[in-house]
Amino acid sequence: MQDLLKEIRACDVCREHLPLGPRPIIEAVKNSKIILISQAPGRVVHQSGVAWKDQSGKKLREWLDVGEETFYNPANFAILPMGFCYPGKGKTGDLPPRKECAPLWHHQVFEHLESVQLKILIGSYASNYYLPKSRYKNLTEKVSNFDEFLPEFLPLPHPSPVNRFWRIKNPWFEKEMIPKIQHLIAGILQ
Repeated sequence: MQDLLKEIRACDVCREHLPLGPRPIIEAVKNSKIILISQAPGRVVHQSGVAWKDQSGKKLREWLDVGEETFYNPANFAILPMGFCYPGKGKTGDLPPRKECAPLWHHQVFEHLESVQLKILIGSYASNYYLPKSRYKNLTEKVSNFDEFLPEFLPLPHPSPVNRFWRIKNPWFEKEMIPKIQHLIAGILQ
């Protein structure tokens, strides 16, 4: 696993497309229990090199009801974005994750994982990639019917502050779903 992570962290396949250059962000150990499959690192994470060390990460840890020590223990949470590097800024947020990363690396990472109990699909890019044949037409429908994807997958909206309008429009998510999700996560981490 460590050799694979070293190879991924040295990847520069997309170099010419990355405004800040490559800096692949990934964390995992062979006994990681929960895999966080998200969009791509933002600018703040790119600069720090620490995944989810931003406002999105703060909200995600709140949703999962875990502290930083638990969250950053790779035996608990592996971090496997759809795109490993910051893709650049778009009109309404960051650009989509680069399409090269997931097909190139995800299956190799999964081959090394021995204890996965849940894959959390954060945002529409991860959800569309891993649940392409879902009968639900959008992320909101997938999230509201999350129990149909268990025990393998848990689709979530992106916790980014940019996505706050989704949370305002869908108050049921934090009111009804978050307690269920926290219970699920606590059961896995026991």
